[in-house]
Amino acid sequence: MLHYLNTIFPVRYTAMGLSCFGLLLSIFSLVAFGVGIPAFLLFAALVATGVYDLQQTKRSILRNYPIIGHLRFTMEFIRPEIRQYFIESDTDANPFSRAQRSLVYQRAKGDPDKRPFGTQLDVHAEGYEWINHSLAPTRLSTHDFRITIGADRAQPYSCSVFNISAMSFGALSANAIQALNAGAKRGGFAHDTGEGSISVHHRTHGGDLIWEVASGYFGCRNDDGTFNADKFAVNARDPQVKMIEIKLSQGAKPGHGGVLPGAKVTPEIAEARGVPVGVDCVSPASHSAFSTPIEMMEFVERLRQLSGGKPTGIKLCIGHPWEWFAMVKAMLATGIVPDFIVVDGAEGGTGAAPVEFTDHVGSPLQEGLLLVHNTLRGVGLRDKIKIGCAGKVVTAFDIARMMALGADWCNSARGFMFSLGCLQAQTCHTGHCPTGVTTQDPVRQQALVVPDKATRVYNFHQQTLHALQELVQAAGVNHPAEITAHHIVRRSGDHKVQSLAQLILTQLPDRALLESDLQALPIIYRQTWPLAAPQSFLLQSEPLQALPA
Repeated sequence: MLHYLNTIFPVRYTAMGLSCFGLLLSIFSLVAFGVGIPAFLLFAALVATGVYDLQQTKRSILRNYPIIGHLRFTMEFIRPEIRQYFIESDTDANPFSRAQRSLVYQRAKGDPDKRPFGTQLDVHAEGYEWINHSLAPTRLSTHDFRITIGADRAQPYSCSVFNISAMSFGALSANAIQALNAGAKRGGFAHDTGEGSISVHHRTHGGDLIWEVASGYFGCRNDDGTFNADKFAVNARDPQVKMIEIKLSQGAKPGHGGVLPGAKVTPEIAEARGVPVGVDCVSPASHSAFSTPIEMMEFVERLRQLSGGKPTGIKLCIGHPWEWFAMVKAMLATGIVPDFIVVDGAEGGTGAAPVEFTDHVGSPLQEGLLLVHNTLRGVGLRDKIKIGCAGKVVTAFDIARMMALGADWCNSARGFMFSLGCLQAQTCHTGHCPTGVTTQDPVRQQALVVPDKATRVYNFHQQTLHALQELVQAAGVNHPAEITAHHIVRRSGDHKVQSLAQLILTQLPDRALLESDLQALPIIYRQTWPLAAPQSFLLQSEPLQALPA
């Protein structure tokens, strides 16, 4: 019901208005006719409830929907029985099931996240996965698992293995950005700015930032939309900025640009992005600062130098494999390597996108991550480049699984949105977010109380890493980086049980692409690797000569 009310008007004050009107009507009836005492008491109770809802800070829904919002929590109480017999199970609903969302809510609130009576998953179903445990479990002193990115740079970064993925100010509300950053500050993990650049709300609490520089060059652009090195250097050298991330594509809509309509370009958004107020803000589909793989690597090095030696990398959703191979060949040809690569899965995406892009464009995270990891192994660069990933990562098992497939760390966007109170109403692009997470409406934003939600962001991160610590201990290792594809087991369609290491056919030995016979490698390398060139993103009809060393 709230979803439909939400699309019509905010009822934050409407419910109060109706209650006060009813209270006055009841008083008049009581005085004029001597009747209406039950009605008077009822509406007095409603007014008291409404006043309390507006003042409390724990539940965004009740602040935006006083009185009426209680219907949701009433339904939450009785819904398990209704759903169990008539509607759906905890494992139904997309893109995130009720069980996944509930786990985030529990951890964010600091509530117990244990569940009795066994798993609700079908352990005999195709695709069911588990992690093998050890009879000699380890005992770890901390859950604060970290990796060092850019160890050879002037300003390396000690990064948590679980961080906030890219979400821009403009896509998220000011209060949401502040709560995320305050939680990151308290927990010592990173907050990716998204392509909307660094706003005053990112700076308020001082949490670590990964500055995402995309094709619009927001925060470092000239008036014509091209890259401005001087503006970049000013922002990049801010001590709060720990790493620079060049966004090539995103999982929500890879290969597709974007437009923030001028009506939504507020003074705050305009200041952060360096664009005029009230004018359409365009994110092109491709970069203007480079047009070839070699130029891309030179741009990586340029930003690294302008930032004062901070770790600099790229983010992409894998599309044409030859384009990725061309980037790797450019690394070999120039000797320039990014400090990190973030692989964004096509199942990811907090922003709105055309349905065809959401459903059918880009490689899912597993396939993209494996291709990046194995290609870097195949050319001997894997130990020089850290790999991050994002795409429906919300639980400790999700993190362990992705690290087993080759990731060094994981990012989460929607998981941290849930920790802020997101209900998966899927009205993010309308401005009608019922919890104040993805709206610029100042009234709706008031529902999201920054100190309370910052604590929930911190709790979600901490409790998820506590759960990861327990998984790592149970597997008998000392760090999630030691979990491999041999630890994760899957039941396949023919009911065979195999480790991911057995199921993955694209594992490459170190330097195999340089020193082995290509005909002995998987078909994607046999057919495509020879036709990728560092001088062009285009697939070549025949191999180009390598650049001189």
